[in-house]
Amino acid sequence: MIPGVSLIEILAVSTLMFFIGVYGFVTRKNLITILMSLELILNGAAINFVAFNKYLYPGEPAGQFFTLFLIAVAAAEVALAIAIVINLYRRIKTVDVDHVDTLKY
Repeated sequence: MIPGVSLIEILAVSTLMFFIGVYGFVTRKNLITILMSLELILNGAAINFVAFNKYLYPGEPAGQFFTLFLIAVAAAEVALAIAIVINLYRRIKTVDVDHVDTLKY
């Protein structure tokens, strides 16, 4: 990690990222901004994995492996979500959450 930075400071940044993502996920109406908020949530969790691994188990790379797995899952999630958003925009010409129920038919 960065020399001179404590675990509490890293956890504060990751908690801030996580809750900014939760706030954006709950309050936004645009599917793209909801997707960006979800990525903030996942990145906050990834920072926690690396920070706890660094400070609790300094010689083991388990936290980095979990983080790489999380990044791979997030990449697959983004690819699928972007495909759904593009399909939605082609059908109804909007990416507003209020109009998503038209995909039911």
